Amino acid sequence: MTLSYTQRRLGLSTRQIGTLAVIGAVLWFIAAILLRNIGPLGAFEGGNRVLLYALTIPGTIPFIWMTQRLARLASNQIAIGIAIVTATALLLDGVAVAWFPQLYGDELAQVTSSAAAILWGAGVGLMLAFLMNKEDLT
Repeated sequence: MTLSYTQRRLGLSTRQIGTLAVIGAVLWFIAAILLRNIGPLGAFEGGNRVLLYALTIPGTIPFIWMTQRLARLASNQIAIGIAIVTATALLLDGVAVAWFPQLYGDELAQVTSSAAAILWGAGVGLMLAFLMNKEDLT
């Protein structure tokens, strides 16, 4: 069996990479809209920010499982798969903050708090993916 360049380089098929990129874009957009809506409710004030950041940790796990299933990732592909999801989300976050900051809110504090929460979520996702990645024993 001949492996494609992508499969040799990343261990993922082109279809998996495409699926992961789409998942990253969708998750980023959902997070951006969620943060825009909860920011004015005080989500970034005082202890609420700590709670938001803390809840991001267990809240990310189901999305990793969902991603693994949708992209048909093997247990030893979780880290690379979530890295692609995260890279996509971070690229979109950078574009949004630079050119479309109103997506995150009307005031600078809301924009920066939302973008920071996206960065935190990306880091959480990567760390959890590294912990959840399992060695292929076959």
